[in-house]
Amino acid sequence: MSAQLLDGKAVAKRMHTDIKKDVAALQAESGVTPGLATVLVGDDDASRMYVKMKHNRCADVGIESFGHEIPPTASQEEVEKVIDDLNADPRVHGILVQLPLPDHLDTEPILDRIAVHKDVDGLHPLNIGALAIKGRMPMFTPATPTGCLVLLREAELLIDSFSIEGANAVVLGRSNLVGMPMALLLVENNATVTVAHSRTRDLQAVLADADIVVSAVGRPHMVPGEWIKHGAVVIDVATVKVDDPSAKKGYRWVGDVEPEEAMKRAAAMTPVPGGVGPMTVAMLLQNTLNAARRYHA
Repeated sequence: MSAQLLDGKAVAKRMHTDIKKDVAALQAESGVTPGLATVLVGDDDASRMYVKMKHNRCADVGIESFGHEIPPTASQEEVEKVIDDLNADPRVHGILVQLPLPDHLDTEPILDRIAVHKDVDGLHPLNIGALAIKGRMPMFTPATPTGCLVLLREAELLIDSFSIEGANAVVLGRSNLVGMPMALLLVENNATVTVAHSRTRDLQAVLADADIVVSAVGRPHMVPGEWIKHGAVVIDVATVKVDDPSAKKGYRWVGDVEPEEAMKRAAAMTPVPGGVGPMTVAMLLQNTLNAARRYHA
C-alpha cells in the first residue's frame, strides 16, 4: 500500500483563498491593508527567487509588499538601520529578513532587532521563548514548523488511526529555524518528542518507533526508506538540488528521506518539492494578516 500524499500546494491554495477573504474583510471594516516588508541583502539568485515568490503570493491575496534590496557590501549598521526604519513604518505589519545573510554580517542581532509584533517569521527570542514556556503563547510561531504542523493535522483528517497527541515523534535536525521550534510545537500538541542530530547514535533504532518523522537536515536521502515505521507520517522539510543527467534540466530536487521505499511503508508523506515549501509561504501570509489585525485592534 502506498502512502497518501500530503499535498502542501493544495493545502496552501485553500489557505490562500481564506486569507484573501479575510484581507478583504479587514480592508472593508477598518481600511487597513496588511503589509509585509522583505529585506534581501546581496545578490544570491536563490534568495532573490524566494523573495520574488513571496511578493507574488502577497499580491495574490491582497497583502501589500515592500521590497528592500541591500548591496552585499552593506555593513551591520546599515542593515540594522533598515530594520529600524521598517519597525517605525505603520504600513508595515510584518518584516522578513531573507536568510542566509552574507558571511560578514551577524545574523542574530539583525533578527533580534525586528519588533516582536512584526516578527512574522517567528524567530525573535521573545516568541521562541514563549513557545518554550508552558502556558505562554507567542505572538507568532515560525512559518515552516507551523506549516509542518498544519500538514500533520491534515494527516489526522486523512488517517483514522493517526493522532499527533500521544504519538512518538522524531525531529531530525536541531536548527533554530526548523528543528527546535518544530520539537516545541509537537510537545505543545502532546506528542512525545525525540530530537535527533549529527551526534545521535543508531538513528535507525531511534526511527524504528517513530509515528511521526519530521526531517529538516538537508542531506539527500540520508534516511533510507526502510527505516520508516509502517504507518508513520513523514514530513520531509529538506529540498536539496542534486545533479541528474537524465532530468530535463540536468538536476532534480530531493529530500532527506529516500521516498520509494518510504512511500510503501508510511501512511502519509510529503512530496519533495511541493510539500512543506508552499506551506511556509502560506503561514507567512497568515502571520502578516494576524499582525495587521492585532496592530489595529
